[in-house]
Amino acid sequence: MRRWLTLSAAFSFILFLYFPEASYGVSPPITLLRSRKFAEEPPKILSNQELWFNQTLDHYSPYDHRQFQQRYYEFLDYFRIPDGPIFLIICGEGPCGGIVNDYIAVLAKKFGAAMVTLEHRYYGKSSPFKSLATENLKYLSSKQALNDLAAFRQYYQDSLNVKLNRTKVESSWFFFGGSYSGALSAWFRLKYPHLTCGSLASSAVVQAVFDFTEFDQQIGESAGPECKAVLQETTQLIEQKLAINGRSLKASFGAADLDIDGDFMYFVADAAVIAFQYGNPDRLCKPLVEAKNGGEDLVLCRFSLIKSNGTRISKCQDAYSKYVKEYYIETFGTNVQIYDQEFLKRTDVNDDSSARLWWFQVCTEVAYFQVAPSNDSVRSSIVDTKQVPYRYPIYHLDLCKNVFGHGVFPEVDATNLYYGGTKIAGSKIIFTNGSQDPWRHASKQTSSPEADMPSYLITCHNCGHCTDMRGCPQSPLVIEGNEQNCTSPDAVRKVRQKIVEHMDLWLSQCQDTGRSFF
Repeated sequence: MRRWLTLSAAFSFILFLYFPEASYGVSPPITLLRSRKFAEEPPKILSNQELWFNQTLDHYSPYDHRQFQQRYYEFLDYFRIPDGPIFLIICGEGPCGGIVNDYIAVLAKKFGAAMVTLEHRYYGKSSPFKSLATENLKYLSSKQALNDLAAFRQYYQDSLNVKLNRTKVESSWFFFGGSYSGALSAWFRLKYPHLTCGSLASSAVVQAVFDFTEFDQQIGESAGPECKAVLQETTQLIEQKLAINGRSLKASFGAADLDIDGDFMYFVADAAVIAFQYGNPDRLCKPLVEAKNGGEDLVLCRFSLIKSNGTRISKCQDAYSKYVKEYYIETFGTNVQIYDQEFLKRTDVNDDSSARLWWFQVCTEVAYFQVAPSNDSVRSSIVDTKQVPYRYPIYHLDLCKNVFGHGVFPEVDATNLYYGGTKIAGSKIIFTNGSQDPWRHASKQTSSPEADMPSYLITCHNCGHCTDMRGCPQSPLVIEGNEQNCTSPDAVRKVRQKIVEHMDLWLSQCQDTGRSFF
């Protein structure tokens, strides 16, 4: 998922109660986008009763025995006693508001499964510290998060056995995640194959990427030639007007407080990304193309008309700024502050802390730096000015240093070495991606039949991030994941059927052994 949504996103801004930037995201995957509007008016919730687990702060220290309270939820209405499976839904880079009635619930009902979801450490109410100062973030990493899941899985299995008055029984577990949490789902199966029968890794960003030019290239491809050309012209106009009267331009986008031009241009780019990422390309392209063909200004009005009574009126509609304000800010509930580096420096735990937290993970582990390709780019090069002859995305590295201090750098090679990237050597992992989703280029898009790791691409005009779980489009959000609004419902149904087939086989193999590790 926004930048932490678009992957981080996304995604914190929480478009979904789990799975974003970020970010399903956080440009961050990243941008796992989390919308205040949807957070305040949550979709159908199966369970929002908060439960708590004493989690180890540092799983790698034999001497540090500190713990923190980690939030989780459970839903047992579909559970087939005594031998039903357990579905663990991994929360990603944002607050976890409960267990929602989405397509995973459909699967749970089909398989007679208990549903449980664990909030990611540091996010939401699962913060080990009252201050998010850089020195306190040292325990925020995917590796620690995987250990959290393993410890919790054992704790929950034991507690369920107590409830059912049984001992030494291992249920059949299956893990789910989307975007960053999709990567966690795949990585958990890789590192702890004895603790889960299989994993669904929806739009899973398993490949850490330093210079992520493919992200922007996919936006251009998803837009199509006409819309892409208009987006490129819009970017050029914004750059020109930014140099002439930046303050007025930013105000017209509802982003007057973004003093750093790079922050503003990242915000502007993310606004376009979201339309493709979450399956609503026509919401962006149609008004822009119509404005261009109608001779209207795409960014700011350059002329006005004077009526016979002397009243000055504007004829143009400011197509792009209107889209940004009405769709990205109002419909998605985007808090523009999360693009402000001064805001990201805040160390207090607040409703938008997820942006700082996700950026820390981006700046230390996975990067996903969305940068403009050298040719034919949609995104402005202002956000990734490079120092010739190097191709380092300077804007991103400057942000990391400015927000977190010196010495913070994404260890991308180490991350891919540890997990395998798209060459992940796991087994029984289902990878799914939407054809229009720019994040798919950090996912595993080829099947590995010999390892029982299928990969499916759901192809349609509005198939975006985590379409297999969420349907299309994802704004306004249809929590049950209805595929009817996808331009090719059959494409979604076929992949969902494959998911069911793999799960049925792998869960039956677990039951045949009488335990979930084999």
